Amino acid sequence: MNATSAGQATGGADPATRPLAGVRVVEVGQALAGPLAGVIMANLGADVIKVEKPDGGDDARAWGPPFHGDTSLYFHGQNRDKRSVTLDIKDPGDVELLHRLCEDADILIQNLRPGVVEDLGIGPEAMLARHPRLVYCSIWAFGYQGPMRMKPGFDPLLQAFGAMMSLTGRPDDPPTFCGASINDKATGLFTVVGALAALRHRDRTGQGSIVDTSLLEIASFWVEGQINGYLADGVVPKRHGTAAAVITPYQSFETADRPMVIAAANNRHFARLAEVMGHAEWAADPRFDTPRHRVQNRPALIALMRPVLLTRPRAEWIDALERVGVPSAPVNDVAELVASEQFKAVEIVETLPDNGLKVIGVPLSFNRQRPLSKRGAPSLGEHNEELLGRPAPKAG
Repeated sequence: MNATSAGQATGGADPATRPLAGVRVVEVGQALAGPLAGVIMANLGADVIKVEKPDGGDDARAWGPPFHGDTSLYFHGQNRDKRSVTLDIKDPGDVELLHRLCEDADILIQNLRPGVVEDLGIGPEAMLARHPRLVYCSIWAFGYQGPMRMKPGFDPLLQAFGAMMSLTGRPDDPPTFCGASINDKATGLFTVVGALAALRHRDRTGQGSIVDTSLLEIASFWVEGQINGYLADGVVPKRHGTAAAVITPYQSFETADRPMVIAAANNRHFARLAEVMGHAEWAADPRFDTPRHRVQNRPALIALMRPVLLTRPRAEWIDALERVGVPSAPVNDVAELVASEQFKAVEIVETLPDNGLKVIGVPLSFNRQRPLSKRGAPSLGEHNEELLGRPAPKAG
């Protein structure tokens, strides 16, 4: 099989050829973590049925600007390739309709407020008792056990509670958020990992599984190196600005015009960097001759580097460093990233087929083909008639 035919067999435009073709997912959730897990599976070929509340649907529909019509672009990005139905899961009749959807489902994803699904009788134990082959994925804020298990949470709360803010920013600045919702997104990613692993388990045993993850566990996972260090030596990690705690120089620097990052991760990189900067003697300086010494003497080394880097523009430094194999990069804003040749080359932006919106696609390719969306995000209850035999709720 050549590369083209292999791509058509696993990741091409035909949804029936994609890796998760034939898998049905019921997504009972909103905001980001749950819908992100759903959209990844949808792009990989799964039939994802999004269950929304009749009054307004997923809260993220209103999270803008920008908007496309009455729906936020944020919602479009996380919910393309799905079908939408509306159910009031506080209504026993609608709960029965949810069970009907799950009769043919392989995976259920829910990230409702903690305790809701148990109160309504659709928690994991109850659902697996009725649907024993179901993979039931719950996304929690603080985990499925412990004194805080019933607390709701959003990404910035877990960046705070999970120590991430204490490690982000310059030493003299207040604790700082990461600009992206990295806990939500990584929780969605790990939900997909867990769901697919559970499907492989079901292939062997015929039994479904309960898969749990949480924003707290993900936040802890992000700072695992700092936690491991603290558990070993009891030293509380501090902020280092853009610098890495265990490598120097490995941070951003100002140049004559624009900022850049230099990542000299070993002695070879550092010796070449020092030579390019006109100070080959730094590599033999006992303060800087090993990775440990450079970290120990970080302030002295950075103080020497900064005035030198200010003497030339960023493009010149990056060109000179690339020629000798020292990793470096410009500090781009979003516009600069999108304009870069490499961003265009990886073809991560896709145009949704039914509304022309441009969104970031799934960051995976199969046999060199990226699975593209079959359609944009659904209107609220768009597939009620098809799946439930009743009309969509009236707008407004």
